[in-house]
Amino acid sequence: MPLRPEPLAKMAREAFDDIQGEMQRLAPAVAKARGMTSTDYRDVIRALKKDQLVGDAIMPHYRQRLGEIEAIIKRENLVTLPSREARIRISSDAEAAQNPAPHMRPPRLLGNTGEMGEFVLPLNIPAAPGGKAATLSYDDFTFQAASWTLTAHEARPGHEMQFAKIIEAGVSTARALFAFNSTNVEGWGLYAEWMMLPYMPPEGQLISLQFRLMRAARAFLDPELHMGRVTPDEARRVLREDVVLSQAMTEQEVERYMFRAPGQATSYFYGYTQLRDLRTEVERRATKNGGKFDARDFHDFILAQGLLPPELLKEAVAAQFAKP
Repeated sequence: MPLRPEPLAKMAREAFDDIQGEMQRLAPAVAKARGMTSTDYRDVIRALKKDQLVGDAIMPHYRQRLGEIEAIIKRENLVTLPSREARIRISSDAEAAQNPAPHMRPPRLLGNTGEMGEFVLPLNIPAAPGGKAATLSYDDFTFQAASWTLTAHEARPGHEMQFAKIIEAGVSTARALFAFNSTNVEGWGLYAEWMMLPYMPPEGQLISLQFRLMRAARAFLDPELHMGRVTPDEARRVLREDVVLSQAMTEQEVERYMFRAPGQATSYFYGYTQLRDLRTEVERRATKNGGKFDARDFHDFILAQGLLPPELLKEAVAAQFAKP
């Protein structure tokens, strides 16, 4: 059964503290490489955000990053890559105004005649629409160190690959469309970031942890706002000071929790924890039976199941990997 708000918030707060600890342990090495005197992870992230990608440098950078990640996936046998190349493009100004964050535009899952998903980069981000953020700008996705985790989440081995596998393998409509749920989709995206983190350079690892910190923050701030345990201003402080989000992104996040999509933002952290738990159990069984955990076999099986919700996916994994 899905976690209720209280235990989910408790688990997320504990994870938040753990991730902060990981970030602080990593920050001094990144600070030293940049010649910084401060080793606080917050200051290091602010420094990394100054390396903004602009103009003609954007697409070559992301194509190179995708190539590096795909090479790692092949070298480490992490998952079977789709037969088609991933598609990346820069959004129009209108698209960026509607969605100021990099995202994957999914392919049509019903009646698809060959369309594939696209990794969309709205890097020339206009002022946030409406409210207090109208005169503010985002710096949360547009710097070089963020491209590691953004590519892993939105392209490969994340969303673009997840949906490409569905199309190429001919996953049933029931599993691809009618079972569609944020817990599976966003959980896989965050799990993909975690999968790639050990192979990133230190600055990429720090930002990947920052993004994971944001997902943990979502999983306790969203429900606690609705339970009256934190105020909007307290949520803003956590996001702005501890997660190191821009003011525009902070405002967008709080609005998301309170009225744009209540509850949805918790799906990243919850889905990720479910996949991590499944993997841990499969690893335990493999070791117990004198075998070795096969990451590619596990990940290929997960993707072949389509977009099953956690409980059904758990049953499928148990049946598959309990075989002698």
